[in-house]
Amino acid sequence: MRDPFAWYPHRIELIAGFSVGHFTLPGGESGCTVILPPPGNVAAYDMRGSSPGSRELSSLDLERRATEVHAILLTGGSVFGLHAADGVVAWLEERGVGYRTEVATIPIVPAAVIFDLAAARGPARPSPAWGYAACTAAGAAMPRSGRVGAGAGATVGKWAGREFRARGGLGVAGAERDGARVVAIAVVNALGDVIDADGRVLAGTSAPDPRFQRPAPPPAVGAPLNTVLGVVLAAGSFEKSQVRFLAARGSDGVTQSVRPAHTRYDGDVTFAVAAAQPEAAPPADLDALGMLATEAMAAAVRNAVRRP
Repeated sequence: MRDPFAWYPHRIELIAGFSVGHFTLPGGESGCTVILPPPGNVAAYDMRGSSPGSRELSSLDLERRATEVHAILLTGGSVFGLHAADGVVAWLEERGVGYRTEVATIPIVPAAVIFDLAAARGPARPSPAWGYAACTAAGAAMPRSGRVGAGAGATVGKWAGREFRARGGLGVAGAERDGARVVAIAVVNALGDVIDADGRVLAGTSAPDPRFQRPAPPPAVGAPLNTVLGVVLAAGSFEKSQVRFLAARGSDGVTQSVRPAHTRYDGDVTFAVAAAQPEAAPPADLDALGMLATEAMAAAVRNAVRRP
C-alpha cells in the first residue's frame, strides 16, 4: 500500500552515499542544485525534450567510456547557468575528487539548465560562486523542496501563453517496495500543466478558456523556455545501459505528471545515478527499480508545486 504522506520531505531519506545541496539567489528568483554521488557510481541520462541546455552529457552516452560522475548540476539561468558548473568543478578539485590523471584530477560534472530569466527583477546570471555554495551546503539529509535551488524561478502552464503561467519549483520523492528503493528530484519548469494521478490540475495555466488542442505558441513566444529536469538516485551494481533504463523510466514519470509533456518547446532531461553495492549485497531488481523510478519521479514533479 502506498504511503499517502510519502511526498513530505521529512519522510524521505537519501540513498546512502549521496549528498544534495541548494543555492538560492537572495530574493528567490533563481538558483542551482547539486547532487554529489558516492565514488564508483554509474550514471546515464535520458533526453526527451527538443530544446535542451546542457554540459558534458555526451560523456554519458552509451558508446562513451566514462561511467562515473562526480557531481550533477541542475541550474537556472538558461545557458548562463552552465557557468555555475565551474564552481562545482573547483569545489571538487580542492578535495581531490575526480578522474585522476598524471597531470591533474578532472571532475566530471554534467549539468542541465532551465530558462527562468523572466523570473528575475534584475540581472540574475549564475556564477561559479553559486555552484560552489551549493556544494558547500550539500548534506545527506533530503533537501528542502518548493521554490528553492534550481526550482526557485521555475514556472509551469505556459502552453496557452506565458502571461497565464503558474509557479513551478523543485520537488523530491521516494518510492520503496519489497526492499527496493529510489529517490527522485525534479526541477519543474514545464510548458504543460502539472496533473495529479486522477487528472486534476495541481498547477497550470490560468487562461480563461484553456484547450489543449490550441496550437502551441509560435517559436518567437514559446521556444525554448521550458524544461523538466530530473535525477533518479538508486543503489545497485549496474552497467551503464541499465542505468540508462532507469533514467528512461524516470522520464516516464514526467510523462505521467505533466500535460502536455516533452514538447518541442521543452528541454527535458532525466539523469540516473546508481551507487555501487557491496559484493555481499543481493542483486537489485532492475525492473522493480524502473517501476519505482517512474512512480517517484511523477511524485517529485507533483511535490514541486504542492503547498503542504
